[in-house]
Amino acid sequence: MKKLLILISGLCALSICRLGAQESSGAMIAVDSVIYRPAATVDESLVGKSIFYILAGSGVSVSQDAAVSSAMQGHISSNSSRKINGYRIRIFFDNKKSSRNDSEVALRRFQAAFPGVTTYRTFTSPFFKVAVGDFRTKSEASAMLKKVKGMFPAAFIIKEQINYPTVDKEHSYVTDTVKVYRPAPEV
Repeated sequence: MKKLLILISGLCALSICRLGAQESSGAMIAVDSVIYRPAATVDESLVGKSIFYILAGSGVSVSQDAAVSSAMQGHISSNSSRKINGYRIRIFFDNKKSSRNDSEVALRRFQAAFPGVTTYRTFTSPFFKVAVGDFRTKSEASAMLKKVKGMFPAAFIIKEQINYPTVDKEHSYVTDTVKVYRPAPEV
């Protein structure tokens, strides 16, 4: 993992040096490029537990006012429903007479095919909508869209307020899109 990070930082430094040299010589164009970075990791044995409770169980004595503990619990409970800007995939959007039933069918089909992905069914007069996933970046949503397109060909990415996504244990890296500046081809 360290070798990968050193390689990526070396390539970035080389690109910056080339960019500085080429900016003075001619026009530059921006090109989207995909990068791979390590995924965030969480020690699942600590999720939802109080660190003070864990320390007390190991023989460490913690003296703390009850007000501090209750203030922390209040903070956690009041922010549990906070949302962030992100992306979802809209798999159904219609206003026909049969849209209520059709949206339920689409929701069930998706849940059967992708059991771990969150689903949202809403009605905004006169449209029934089904959106899926909570993605922080557009590249994460695009990766899922490729999987969904076979089953829902009309699916597309939307920008919405999302819930905090859970950490994915299955993938050790995350892909993201960045702009890379390259010299424009000479004509």
